[in-house]
This record gives sequence, structure tokens and C-alpha cells, in this order.
Amino acid sequence: MTERGTTAPDPAPLLRAVQVGRHFGGVAAVDGVSIEVRVGEIHAVIGTNGAGKSTLINLLSGEIAPSAGQVFFAGHDVTRWPQPRRARAGLGRSYQRTTIFPEFSVVENCRLAAQARTPRPWRFWQRAAADRPSLEAAARALTAAGLGAEAGQRAGTLSHGAQRQLEIAMCLANAPLALLLDEPLAGMGGEETERMLDLLGALKDDHAILLVEHDMDAVFRVADRITVMVNGQVIASDVPDRIRADPLVREAYLGEPEVLP
Repeated sequence: MTERGTTAPDPAPLLRAVQVGRHFGGVAAVDGVSIEVRVGEIHAVIGTNGAGKSTLINLLSGEIAPSAGQVFFAGHDVTRWPQPRRARAGLGRSYQRTTIFPEFSVVENCRLAAQARTPRPWRFWQRAAADRPSLEAAARALTAAGLGAEAGQRAGTLSHGAQRQLEIAMCLANAPLALLLDEPLAGMGGEETERMLDLLGALKDDHAILLVEHDMDAVFRVADRITVMVNGQVIASDVPDRIRADPLVREAYLGEPEVLP
């Protein structure tokens, strides 16, 4: 308990990168980036195309190895952990492009994601679709993502926005501690965007969320902290109001001060 008039200290970051870098030949896609993400926080990363945002997510998730720096997750140095090991430890992610199985039902997409976390090869005589733990995890994930009523629907018939919700549900089926979301609002209309923002706001209480997004209105509405990248480097990282007023951000990222919401 803190004394009256004092501010409680920030919780320790669940996910932390320290001076991470990734070079492709002579090009530094990510160059000395440090970032922290905490439970109860949506930390948005913004920047123009080619700024290094998706490469940063790939470094954090373990899909590519860093050329320099370290990544820590849940108290462990995971710098050399491959992506599957990080996923099993509780680091979930979504992609820019939809990665669902369109011919399968909504619940089957989630069940497959849940089963991947806890495979049971020794139970070869049991139908995988009847595996109760994975079905229960799928049902919980769909409810959390707001898709419980669509469980029996074929995934390919969902709207674009609902398919993006399904991708998040598939992440949730693995019981993640952190979510790395790469442009989850891409291609959405206004109503779908509102549903997704409501979902992200509901999820942040129990998760650390890192969000890469181009929709600036949405970012400034939902983010608790914003990191701005230019040419693979961080030029600012702060709360939204300070980012909005930062002259360097205005000039380097948006070019004109009037463009920021």
C-alpha cells in the first residue's frame, strides 16, 4: 500500500527488449531499440512503412534472431529461445495477414490453436476433435474475443473484422501472458474498429499488449504508451499526450504538425 499523496510505482515489465538490433546485409532494420511492455498496458509502436515495426515484433516473438541486444520475458532471458518456446511460455502474436483456416469452423480454429500448446501424442486412439481440455480452452477464448455465438460458423464466412477477432481468440486459446498484435485494425470499417478497440481495452487488464498500427486515431484512443520508430530507431517513447505534442515526432513521422489527431 502506498502513502496518501504518493504514486504507486509502475509494475515490472513483463516483456522487455534492451538495445535489440537486426541487420540484413548492410541495412539496419532495427537499430538499438529498447522497449518495455507491462500487464495492464497497451503499448503502441508507430512509424512509417519501413520503420522497422514488424521486424521488431518478429524479434520479440522469436521468429528472427537479433544481431544485437537482449529480449526478456516473464523474468527470463529469451534472446536465444525460438518462437515455439516463447509461445509456450505465454507470448502470443497475430500477423498483418489473416492466418485462420477458412474451411474449418470458428471453434475448430481455436481448438487447433489450443491443442498446439499441449499436444497429447500418446492418446492416439482418441479423436483430436473430442479433446476436452482444448475444446474448453477454445470456448473460453471465443467468449473472451466476443465470438461465442459464431462458434459453429465456418471461419471463412466471417466478416473481415470478425476474422481478425478470431485470430486474437486463437492467441487467447494458448493462455498467453502477452500479445503482440501486428496491424489488427487493417482493412476494418468504423463499426469493426470499435469492436476491436473494445476488445483490446478488455484484454489489457490481464495481458501485456504491444500493438503495431497505422490508424492514428485508434492508436491515440487506445494506447497507454506510444513508441515512435524512424529508420529502425526509436525517436520518442511516452504517453500519448506528450507524443502528440513532440515536435520531433511531428516532423520526422508525419511531416506536418496538423496531421496528428
